[in-house]
Amino acid sequence: MDVIGTITGLKYQILFTNDLKDVNIEDFDINKIPSSCLLKNNKNTSAISKWVSPKRTRSYPFERVYNTLHFSKKITVIPVVKDEGASGDRDFIQWDTVSLMSLLDVFVIFAYYEKAKKRGNKITNQQFDNNYVLSKIKEIEQYHSSALHWNLNELNMCLHTIIDKVKLSYANIEETTKVKLHNTSGLDNFKEKIGKDVSLFMSFSRNKAQKAQSREFVTQQPKESLSTLSKAKITITNYLGGQYFLTVDEIKITEKNISLIEGKHTKNALLPSKGDIKDGLLKMILYSNLSKISVNGKNTKSNAVLNLTSSKLKGIITSSSSKKDNGLFFLENNFSDKQMELVETIFAEARQNNFVVQIRYSK
Repeated sequence: MDVIGTITGLKYQILFTNDLKDVNIEDFDINKIPSSCLLKNNKNTSAISKWVSPKRTRSYPFERVYNTLHFSKKITVIPVVKDEGASGDRDFIQWDTVSLMSLLDVFVIFAYYEKAKKRGNKITNQQFDNNYVLSKIKEIEQYHSSALHWNLNELNMCLHTIIDKVKLSYANIEETTKVKLHNTSGLDNFKEKIGKDVSLFMSFSRNKAQKAQSREFVTQQPKESLSTLSKAKITITNYLGGQYFLTVDEIKITEKNISLIEGKHTKNALLPSKGDIKDGLLKMILYSNLSKISVNGKNTKSNAVLNLTSSKLKGIITSSSSKKDNGLFFLENNFSDKQMELVETIFAEARQNNFVVQIRYSK
């Protein structure tokens, strides 16, 4: 089953926020700062997040970005390539990641690693070139156009140069660590495929994303506990020309409506981790802003649902449950004050942004 949606704009209020640590620019080191923080430079304040891999399914990058979205100036640092060694993975940045960040009004710094340590036959503890990242942050502070314009300009003007820096840095890392890395022909091929035209990068990335979507479509992740229909492919198009090839964890279809359900499950706690929840909430930003949606070519209406399940829970509550029902659920499941506050905050965010959160038992 293929689901196609369109986003014409984003309207979303974030409530499930973190208190971000302040970092003065004099003390800034991209490799030492928290995964999300506030960078202070005189009167300028920027919310900074960083990815540890260009691959979106590694180490909750969406949570890191989500934590910065309620600030006016948002910057995220993403490695263009991450090579863990010839016997490990090598991941490349994808157009849809850039497009999603542009849609969320997040400035992207396309970065590269310059140092690493050896661990067995792979490399680890990879370190960004801090001087390069810092120079780009200062450029963004003086930049008065949109994140979209910045991101497209960086792709057009700088990506080839950064790939050359990647090749040089990984050659140095291979020499110093004595760990064999992937052949540089893969980097040359990536550079050639994306060309100097963003449209080529879009086409190259979308082909890879569609293949990844098809692989995920037949794979159930351990953190998903399905209660309705199985996975469905969803392709979301936005006004920026971005296409996101995603997989919905669950769908529920009626004659006039389709529910797009993102599922997060835990077997060992009452609630999934904050990282899982925020990853799900970022999907809700997309699903709750769909202006048009069709199922197998037929137009329909949709609603977004975040399903938080646990093997340790009894019963069910939703973001539309009464205070009395919530209280009974909390009491029966022995929720702490902190857990109750967390649930109430997530429920408030759901009501504010017109989606549904369900918290219930599942194996």
